[in-house]
Amino acid sequence: MSLCSVVRSMRMVPFGVALGLLGACASAGNSKPSAPVNALYSQLDQAGKGYETALQQSREGNLDASQLTLTRSLDQLKAAAAQCGNTAGCDTQRFFSVFDRLLRLKDGDFSGDLDLNSDVDPAQRSLASGKAGAATLPQAQRSVTLLHGQKLSELIAMNGPVKAALEMWLTQWRPQLMDAYVNYQYMRYQMWPQYEKADLPEALLFGIMAKESGGKVHAVSRSGAAGPLQFMYATGMRFGLTSDDGFDMRFDPAASARANAEYINEQLRIFNNNLELTIGAYNGGEGRMRRAVGDNTSVSFYDPRIYNQLSPETRDYVPSVLAAAWLFLHPQSYNLRFPRIDGAPGKVTLKRPASLSELTVCLGSAGGMNDGWFRTLRNLNPRLDPQVIQPVGTALQLPKPLEQAYASRCVDGPWPILAGDLHRAVVPVVPAPVVSAPAAPETSRYKVRRGDTLVSIVRKLHCSSVQEVAELNGLKHHRIGIGQALKLPVCR
Repeated sequence: MSLCSVVRSMRMVPFGVALGLLGACASAGNSKPSAPVNALYSQLDQAGKGYETALQQSREGNLDASQLTLTRSLDQLKAAAAQCGNTAGCDTQRFFSVFDRLLRLKDGDFSGDLDLNSDVDPAQRSLASGKAGAATLPQAQRSVTLLHGQKLSELIAMNGPVKAALEMWLTQWRPQLMDAYVNYQYMRYQMWPQYEKADLPEALLFGIMAKESGGKVHAVSRSGAAGPLQFMYATGMRFGLTSDDGFDMRFDPAASARANAEYINEQLRIFNNNLELTIGAYNGGEGRMRRAVGDNTSVSFYDPRIYNQLSPETRDYVPSVLAAAWLFLHPQSYNLRFPRIDGAPGKVTLKRPASLSELTVCLGSAGGMNDGWFRTLRNLNPRLDPQVIQPVGTALQLPKPLEQAYASRCVDGPWPILAGDLHRAVVPVVPAPVVSAPAAPETSRYKVRRGDTLVSIVRKLHCSSVQEVAELNGLKHHRIGIGQALKLPVCR
């Protein structure tokens, strides 16, 4: 069996280091390779057989031997791949297409901790072990990679717009991507079960949220869209996001995720599981998308007949969502490392009055959160005004690791005293200046004579303008007539 067939048939190849190997496979083509290339391919074949052996050892449960074999093969592979890049006959231009194929092989069906091909990053393997209400959170199974039975990776076309969006997320939008990831991890126990019940992939939920709000529960757009998933008022009402005792349910993470899942499934049925058209409908409106598509739901979102009818915002939105979802699935393949977050849900009962702002001050950077806990506390307690002091006995949601930090920092000692002092600070209110209406100008009368023009009259005044005199007399087009009485400002 050749190395090419081994690599394409197996699922255990680590990504970054195997790319040179696959580039060599892709470049072989139909031309007869030179002797140096043949020798190189022989080395690559040996490395491939090593990977095959490591995979078999892993399946048999011999994990130590599997890791040893894998390490040796990796060293051999890296050396061979480096030579391939400097050897004539290895077509490195085909690297990107093979890289795309390799990433798609990560949709695997092995079980166990050594399933390196899963669409779920190892840091995403298991959900928080706490409870959401009375229900224990389920473990993240292979279903997170599927969209109604189809592999999500196979539904994302790695084309120019998506690649451009990947670059934006990895460069200019990187801070928003990282913030969205952190915010999502603390809300995950509320949001992800809603998507799982709807048989939708978690990566899609993250992609939409990252693009829409960055995981800020109280985000409101200029157009009036609100919440972590940015529902317009009318659409939110249609999916049950109404007012609950004065609270806009669009700001509730669990409710908005449920409504979003219902909307996505509704549009997937309409567009025959065409993911890109569905995402486009979420952003640009389902009516507009239906009119553009007509009866041909198999048409590509990027078909000029569709693409050119959409707004620039929607043309950017769809690949951006897909790129964020792709990075959620494959961060390490793009030199991206998301932080490890313990998102287990917790709860404290206030032992002294405090606002969310005060708690943020007294918690400080507990748990290594250098940016502070204000956003997380707001996201997990969306019904509370962060500036309003809550009474003793109020139950607050927060990450479980903060339960101990609250007890040690926010009940007694100097920090709650400092937080309270800062919160009660009074900022002087400067009254707005009273602007009096300008006094009406003093005027005199002038009777228009033969040969007068508005311009010549104004020139004699030396203190006014044609526009002022025209407005003072209500003149249209600056027309005046002989004998007409004009009001002129009095010059001093």
